[in-house]
Amino acid sequence: MNPITLPMAELKPALAGLGKLINPRATLPVLHHVKVERTSDGWIALTGTDLDRFVTLRLEQPAEGPPMVVLIPYDQLMQLSKNCSKDERLLIETTDQGTVIRFAVANNLGASKVKPFPVDEFPQVPRIKTESVPLPPTVRESLHQALDCASTDETRYILNGAFIDASNPKAFNVVGTDGKHLYSANSFTLPIKLSVLIPSHKFLGWKEFNQDGEWQMKADNEHIQLSSRRWRFITRQIQGKYPDWRVTIPNPADDKTHITLDPSKLETLIKLVQRIPCHDPDRYQTIGLEWRDGQFLLLGKDSDNEPWLRIPVPDIQGNGPEMTIFLSRRFLIKAFGYGMNTISLVDSMHPLRFHAQGKQMIVMPLRMDPGQQPAPPPPAPVSMPPSRPVLPPAPPPQPMITNPTSEGPSPASNDPKNAVEEAIDMTLLIRDKLNEGFNLLRDLSVKLKTINRDQKASSREFNSVRSTLRSLQGLKL
Repeated sequence: MNPITLPMAELKPALAGLGKLINPRATLPVLHHVKVERTSDGWIALTGTDLDRFVTLRLEQPAEGPPMVVLIPYDQLMQLSKNCSKDERLLIETTDQGTVIRFAVANNLGASKVKPFPVDEFPQVPRIKTESVPLPPTVRESLHQALDCASTDETRYILNGAFIDASNPKAFNVVGTDGKHLYSANSFTLPIKLSVLIPSHKFLGWKEFNQDGEWQMKADNEHIQLSSRRWRFITRQIQGKYPDWRVTIPNPADDKTHITLDPSKLETLIKLVQRIPCHDPDRYQTIGLEWRDGQFLLLGKDSDNEPWLRIPVPDIQGNGPEMTIFLSRRFLIKAFGYGMNTISLVDSMHPLRFHAQGKQMIVMPLRMDPGQQPAPPPPAPVSMPPSRPVLPPAPPPQPMITNPTSEGPSPASNDPKNAVEEAIDMTLLIRDKLNEGFNLLRDLSVKLKTINRDQKASSREFNSVRSTLRSLQGLKL
């Protein structure tokens, strides 16, 4: 029988990709194996799985020989490939004594026996019967950016992925959020009718998969398939209703201040943001944005008791009332990295909106204690005639900025509040409490869905073990 030939130049990157899925701590032995297959057409494919996801690589060239399927431990293939150069190859063949992997040793062939494992134990790869949909490079880029903004909190499983919203057939959206910032991109359509929710996975960001040609997508009610020229990634969809993300988008008509940066300077600006002093690097990584006297400034400081350092940003265009707002620099760097060069602000308490060319990112601001508010810059000296007295300028009104852990806004001055202001504070407190309750109910729902999913996975593992035991009972010694 003709052996299956695995060239090292293709096997090594194949094992690197499969290793992003194969879990060395999996309880089922079959999940530690790679399925090596030669189809009836001669194509050779390698497949790995963790039960919920499947990754398959097809080698470049077909080979002669009858169909053949074997299971080989992933660790055995890794060990053999480490000792071989890229111009060598492995030969997999079946003998009367079992499967053997042959490799070059000087002028001879060495052999490594493969511990037999039933091929039927390998999980069935899902077959998605819908038509393939090409994903243009712009959509794939938006998909990566949405996955980068998705939540990693397992208790909020519905947010652990990128949502392709097909509810508006004329303008699709790719959305990702973790509750603190939200990314969305539109201006594209796909020939699909149902929205899909793609779970995050490190394989999707792997360089080899992203450089292997255009992506194609298939989807049904349960699974999603993303494939390139030689790679195929199949995963279960995240089940459940994605939150109504549109309600978190500020109305552009309410924006009052707009700052537009030079797109060619964004990379330099990212490096500047990274160098600005940060007084809380382990918590919020706070940075301030200030629009004052026709200048756009970045604010930072080394420690809480130091004054804010103001750094002007050149080559900007801005309009609107003066404003100071704080946010996490992680989100600022991310927005600039996505090419979003316009910042729209309502006030210091409303979310910031970064946007450019159909993409936008909504970021929740940080609330600062009144004592942490930056003092206004000293006014320029005023030249007056000697006969007239020089009066000091009146101090500008201080914005109401509260601590991130407070229940509502606190006054920037010590003046007593009137009844209307106290009533407004009470409504804000009630609103925050209601939002907290809704968030707890949503998290509980997601937690119950996660428990149900884990129970289904455990049931599948148990059924597989029971099937193995039944096959062992049928053996005759």
